[in-house]
Amino acid sequence: MPHPLLLSAGLDGPGPLTAAHYTDLALLAEHGGLDFVTLDDSLAPGSNLLDALAVFARVAPATSRIGLVPTVTTTHTEPFHTSLAVNTLDWVSEGRAGWLVDVSATEEEARAFGRRPVLPAEELWQEAADAVEVAARLWDSWEDDAEIRDVATGRFVDRDKLHYADFEGRWFSVKGPSITPRPPQGRPVVAVRLGHQEGGARRELAVLHADLVLLDAPTPQAAGTARAALRAAAGRALPVLARVSPGVRPADWAGAVDGLHLVPRHLPSDLREFIDATAAGSGRGGTLRDRLGLARPVSRYAAAAGVAR
Repeated sequence: MPHPLLLSAGLDGPGPLTAAHYTDLALLAEHGGLDFVTLDDSLAPGSNLLDALAVFARVAPATSRIGLVPTVTTTHTEPFHTSLAVNTLDWVSEGRAGWLVDVSATEEEARAFGRRPVLPAEELWQEAADAVEVAARLWDSWEDDAEIRDVATGRFVDRDKLHYADFEGRWFSVKGPSITPRPPQGRPVVAVRLGHQEGGARRELAVLHADLVLLDAPTPQAAGTARAALRAAAGRALPVLARVSPGVRPADWAGAVDGLHLVPRHLPSDLREFIDATAAGSGRGGTLRDRLGLARPVSRYAAAAGVAR
């Protein structure tokens, strides 16, 4: 029987910067029954990281069940491009994509990118919240049945089922609609990493926009308290996974959180030990939302149009 906890792992650590390396790790996690994997990313010079989203776009065709959740920073980037890239990952993975939201908060990253000076962390996370909202609007901007693909008439889309995002905020002004059909999941899964006592704009983003939280907590008790507070603030059963080191005993965390997220030190050995310790089994199928027990959201514009019609 699969373990009742949701199970996931980071694929971060020293190793060759090759497609085969990341594909092998993802397949190991998939065959071990994990629900999803993450991959870090950074704009910092010398970080020795590949573009996480591009790596998972390469891994997607080689896998069939496991969710793929790359880190994508919202700083120095445009939400229209981010929404399109994550949407593309959802299509090529057939509904297994997520987005681990992060910001670039150092002077070094700002200088390397050259777009603007660094901003305080609170402002960066406020900007990130707007970027996630823009992405969600763009994913919703095509109704599910907007594609026609009628060769006889030459009509590709029903323009009545495309909608403007019309977002105006401090950081972005985005008209839309998207140039890509609605993702298979409706909206790819949005994840946020959070400290168990963290507040401010980062926590607010998690409460308002996240489908999933990866939580840093020192004990199961601290994690359980944070999970209860997050769910109360969000007003929904927000899945919370504890970030854990190799060698953790899953029984200690059952009931406190919804799952575990391995933070490896050595790959692939830590990943193999985690799979053995959790007895993950064959894993669940379907989209990443299916695996996490999340409903497929209805497009906000389709719902409004339905009322109007």
